[in-house]
Parts: sequence; structure tokens; C-alpha cells
Amino acid sequence: MSERWTWVPHLWGLFTPAFTLLCLVLGGPWMVAPLLVFLGFYPLLEVVLGQSSTTRPLQEGRAHDIIVHLHAIAVPILLAVLLWRISLDGLTFFTGLGMASAGLSNGASGIVAAHELGHRRPRSKSWWTARLTLFSVLYLHFTTEHNHTHHRHWARDVDPTSSPWGRSVYVHVLQTIPRQVKGAYRARPVDTRRALTVEALFLGSLAYAGLPYLAAYLGQAAVAIYLLEFVNYLQHHGLRRGDDERANATHAWESRHRLSRWTLMELPLHPSHHLKASTPYQRLDVHDESPQLPLGYYGMFWVALVPPLFGRLLKKQAKAAGLQA
Repeated sequence: MSERWTWVPHLWGLFTPAFTLLCLVLGGPWMVAPLLVFLGFYPLLEVVLGQSSTTRPLQEGRAHDIIVHLHAIAVPILLAVLLWRISLDGLTFFTGLGMASAGLSNGASGIVAAHELGHRRPRSKSWWTARLTLFSVLYLHFTTEHNHTHHRHWARDVDPTSSPWGRSVYVHVLQTIPRQVKGAYRARPVDTRRALTVEALFLGSLAYAGLPYLAAYLGQAAVAIYLLEFVNYLQHHGLRRGDDERANATHAWESRHRLSRWTLMELPLHPSHHLKASTPYQRLDVHDESPQLPLGYYGMFWVALVPPLFGRLLKKQAKAAGLQA
């Protein structure tokens, strides 16, 4: 594929919000379809498509930049359509599935984009787009914590998003969310206080408009936040470094599975992101010294739900990479 067209496979990722949006508009049983596709079919397809170590770190980024902004803008649009669906149907079994589907898309597509755009110049249009995306899933503090705490302390005990061997994803999610809010407040107390106040006012407004709207907003946000924290859990689990140890590519898990790379905007090439956080996602590269996940992100979603299996597989991969586990 020529350098001009290397962005084409990444269009696949836009199917996630587009298909979810269509299913919410259609309503009824259609609202379960995104869950079946993204959690049922994609893990199998990921295995079939296999892996690729090919990267093009110097490729042109204009098309990629448009793609990442489309992902981010899709989040408030999906939220608005979900609330519209609630206004028509109220809280039902199918609208509950719609909440989960919207949250799945907003977490798998939107927060990944907000992560990328949150590294752009503060107060730029891209940065504000990330803020709108995060506001839509009740996670405005993420940019502050991620940029000022996680990227400074990743793979250290003090980092709330890095988990040690033996900690389950369930315990991790319950611990990391309040710790990240505290970390954001310590890093930028004024900004974090403002973010929490804006979110609280919006929650109050939704409650005043009607409890079904509040429930829908909180429901999709909970799913999106879980996906974000699952990814954090996956990216650094068990990989530790000392307080004085210089960070390197062995301190983050990498996955080269094509489907995850194409649909999640190269997020699985996570070590490269940490070695230089300002690098646009389309310029991330592979690192042979990094430990490799046994499956892509879609498959690892299910493996993480079984902690003994998750720990056994990752320790095996860590040993294969020459790391202590």
C-alpha cells in the first residue's frame, strides 16, 4: 500500500460509532447488535486477521487527524441520540442494551480519541474537542491525571493506573477511579475542581429533566469508563519499575493484532506512546523488546474477566520476553 493510502484501514474504526448510532436510531432489538458484533464477533475476527509488525512512522497525518477528530465528535452525538431514544421509549430492556452499546462505542472509540487529542496543545481546538468527549462520559479529570501523573509514573507503584501481578480487573477498577480523581486534584486542583463542578451541575440538570435521562447518561458513562480502565489495566499489568529506574519499552504491553490496531487507532502500540507522548498515533512504532499480549484487545477483554487465566497467560508472555514474572 502506498504511503498516501496507509490511513484507509483505520477507517474501519469509524464503523464502531456509525453502526452504534444506526442501531440506536432503529431502536428495539437492534440496540443489542453492537454488543454482539464488538464483543462477540470481533474477538474471533481478530484471531483470523492475525498480527502485523508493519508500521510507517513517517506517514502523512492529515487523513489520520480527521479520523481521530471524527471519533471524538461521535461521542456527544451518540449521547444525544441515546437521550432522544430514552425520550421516546423510556427505560426498557432494549434501551438498557442501548445504554451499554453507546457506552461500548464511547469507550472503545471516543475515549481513545480523547486520549490522543488530550496530548495536543492545551486550549487548542483539538484539546477542547477532547474535553467535550470526556465530559460526555463523566471523565473530565482524565486528561489532567493522565498527562501529569500517569505519564510521569507509569509502571511504578505510585501510579494508580498500573496494576501489580495478582490484582484482578474488578479490584483494579474499584481502586483506580478514586485514586485517579485524587491524582488529578493534586496535579491541578483548580482545574479538577472546575471539572467536577461542571459534571455535578450537568448531572443535576439531567435529574431535573427526568431520572431516565440521568440513568441513561450514567449507564453509558459507566460502560465507557470500565473500558478505559480495562485498557489501563491491560497496558501495564505486572510490569513494574523502581522510583529511580528509567522507563523503557519493557514497561508496557504491546499488541500487534491488526484488528485492534486498525479500529483502536494504534492504541495497542502502547510502549511507543509512552516513550514519546506527543507522538501522533499514526506514527507509533513497534518495539521488539516489549512484552507481547497473547491476544488483541478484543480477545483480552474476555480473558481479563477470568483473573487466574489472565494472570497465567501474561506471566507466560512476560517470561518469554525475558522479564521477571
